[in-house]
Amino acid sequence: MSLPNNIKSRKDFRKRSSFFGRFFKKSREMRLSRLSYIQHHRQKRIKLLFNYVVSLGIVVFLFGALFALIVFAWTTRDLPDPNKLQERSVKQSTTIYDREGKTILYQLHGDVNRKLIKLEELPKYMINATITAEDREFYQHKGFSIRGIIRSFISNIFSDTRIGGSTITQQFVKNAILTTEKTYTRKLKEVILAYRIENKFSKDEILQMYFNEIPYGSVVYGIEAASESYLGKSAKDLSLAQAAVLAAMPQRPTYFSPYGTNIDKLMERQRYILNEMVDLGYITEQEAETAKAEKIEFRPRSEKMLAPHFVMYVRELLAEQFGERYAEEAGLKVTTTLEKNYQEAAEKAIADHIESNRTKYNANNASLIALDTKTGQIMAMVGSADYFNEEIDGQVNVALRPRQPGSSFKPLAYATAFNNGYTADTILFDVETTFKTDTADYAPKNYDLKEHGPVTMKKALAGSLNIPAVKTLYLAGVDRVLDFAESMGYSTLRDRSRFGLSLVLGGGEVKLLEHTAGYATFAREGVYQKPLAILKIEDPDGKILYEYKEDENKGQEVVKPEPIRILNDILSDNSARAYIFGEKNYLTLSNRQVAAKTGTTNDYRDAWTMGYTPSLATGVWVGNNDNSEMKRGADGSVVAAPIWNQFMNSVLSGKPAESFNPPPENTSTKPVLRGALAGLQPVKIDRLTGKLATELTPADQISEKIFTQFHCILYYVNKDDPQGPSPVDPFADPQYASWEDGVQAWVKRQGYSQSQETPPTEYDDLHTSANKPTLVMVSPANGATINSKNLIVNIAASAPRGVKKAEFFLDNKPIGTTTSDPWTLSTQLSNIESGIHTLSVKISDDVGNSETKSLELNFLL
Repeated sequence: MSLPNNIKSRKDFRKRSSFFGRFFKKSREMRLSRLSYIQHHRQKRIKLLFNYVVSLGIVVFLFGALFALIVFAWTTRDLPDPNKLQERSVKQSTTIYDREGKTILYQLHGDVNRKLIKLEELPKYMINATITAEDREFYQHKGFSIRGIIRSFISNIFSDTRIGGSTITQQFVKNAILTTEKTYTRKLKEVILAYRIENKFSKDEILQMYFNEIPYGSVVYGIEAASESYLGKSAKDLSLAQAAVLAAMPQRPTYFSPYGTNIDKLMERQRYILNEMVDLGYITEQEAETAKAEKIEFRPRSEKMLAPHFVMYVRELLAEQFGERYAEEAGLKVTTTLEKNYQEAAEKAIADHIESNRTKYNANNASLIALDTKTGQIMAMVGSADYFNEEIDGQVNVALRPRQPGSSFKPLAYATAFNNGYTADTILFDVETTFKTDTADYAPKNYDLKEHGPVTMKKALAGSLNIPAVKTLYLAGVDRVLDFAESMGYSTLRDRSRFGLSLVLGGGEVKLLEHTAGYATFAREGVYQKPLAILKIEDPDGKILYEYKEDENKGQEVVKPEPIRILNDILSDNSARAYIFGEKNYLTLSNRQVAAKTGTTNDYRDAWTMGYTPSLATGVWVGNNDNSEMKRGADGSVVAAPIWNQFMNSVLSGKPAESFNPPPENTSTKPVLRGALAGLQPVKIDRLTGKLATELTPADQISEKIFTQFHCILYYVNKDDPQGPSPVDPFADPQYASWEDGVQAWVKRQGYSQSQETPPTEYDDLHTSANKPTLVMVSPANGATINSKNLIVNIAASAPRGVKKAEFFLDNKPIGTTTSDPWTLSTQLSNIESGIHTLSVKISDDVGNSETKSLELNFLL
């Protein structure tokens, strides 16, 4: 092995190698020492940070615990003693008054109707039904359910639906000990007290207190009082079916009241509870089915109420706003909108006609709503012919129930059409027509089973013709009509998949209260106001909790006034409907203008009369609560209109008569929208242009011609833009072929043959306001004295097309003509006598556009 050139000997090599070895070793030791130092200090910093975080956490925890203890102590500082659970605050009656605040309609008694019963006396299924309905984990929790509270909290934040999270113990605390205010503080108190009660009492003791304290509506507290009040028996004698009914009530006592308007919902909840009891193993499926089949006989209500359906309606509003317990026990004074005289007149009108309707037409029930159109306030509400008559389900408020409106729905379709550009003069063919739909063909018939040929929309609506109404709905658009209805507060038409062209004939159910509010919108020329029932609410100390302000319910404009004025003009024109209803009918009032419309379903299950003056809207429904048919002929004009007429005449007697605003002028340029559709009617044509004559066309330029040309309206208009250009291809509309077939079939049945010549569709554009000449009388002046038979007349004349001649008349007799400028006449009069004479001048252009002016002269000869 050779050495490097710079190394002289091996000894020198070993020496140098030893030096470098020590150098590298020392360097390595220094690096390791530095790394150890860094790692040591890093671990030290981490340890210090960890100690700091732990210390801070302990401090935060201690402060949090202290804060929680303070909050807990503050929250529970005034909680009642669980040992005094049977002591209740003194309750005061809530009183409901009429609008004057003097007549008591109903009093929610402050004396609580409560009877105690021991738990062991109750049937086991009564207990199980209540646990099933209210708290299925009752025997597992310690007074509250974390899962239920979380579910309720999430629902209340993210949903409009309110889901309760209260256990039976919490419900007992809320109803027997605490208030029902909806605050988180009250909820926390409820949970704390429920926990304390669970630790002090057994589950059976809590159940017994619950069954003796829980409200079942009105003044009824406890299961024993509820059983006696509603079913006429002790709770220990309840059947399974009856037990499930009572178990259904505490969730919403007023809503589920057997004396309210939601008995069907009560029974629906009863069936739900029975099904759930089967799933939980409390009863067998056979026992559930037997219970469902049992007819529940509720005890007749003996309490006296004025305007009972209205009272129950107000009670529900109060319960929704304040809660069940507060509304019934807080001693409120409630002043409502009800006008006592109107209510009495409404009840009398129904009573005076119900027996006749029952005998002649098997119509056992009737309902009436009256609204002040200026404010939206409910002046009268009769929900049935007899609230206390169980044979007709009298406690059901039909004014709040969906029923088919028949033809009384038609005005909504026509109003929408007028808003879209159609006119009262629009021509529709009332002929047998097959309407094409996505499912099956639809061929409606008129009430009189006749065809009326070409009719205006005004005549069709006034006479309540069905076929033109269906055409109007198609032209207006089903969705547009439903949009219009929803903007006026109709709540029953939201599932649009249910509705087609039959909607206009009453194919969608509506509520009488909402329907009347819709007609009140017509009276207000397109401004919707929500119906109001309460004017003022005061607590026992006179503190006003709510008070109606005059500007509170100004309403919202849902459509411009002009189309509604057209509608009002039609519905108030008795002569327009006389061809169907006769001149003498129940749709007119003494010495005042009124708009009215009837409605009848095809199977005579519902009959309506809706009508209004500018100040009062009233709706009347007649039929049977069980939806059974009335006898044939029981249409709205026969069974409902007499009630409506009697009521309206009674309450409006002595009040100032009001009139509707006149409709706007029809300025459309389309003949089909002006009632001038060619057919058997003579068509006036301008001789010079060959176009349709106007009011400016000179009489000597007009000729009349008959064109036997008949086409459906879709031949002339685009249904979505009726005032726009005519369709290039009418067949593009899916209804055109079937509508046109109906028209042509009618033409053949009438024996007409289509004219080869097509009538004009445009109007005279020569004789226009723009082409009208201008005339100024220069001399003599009006009223001037003339002392000579030599008369000199000077005028200034001009015209866009040029002036062709000027004609002069004295007392309508020609005295001269000039044909050039200056347009001066100098003539010698003969046989003129002293006195006042009329001088007239008429100037004309080459096509007959003219202008005439006159003045008076005093001749002294």
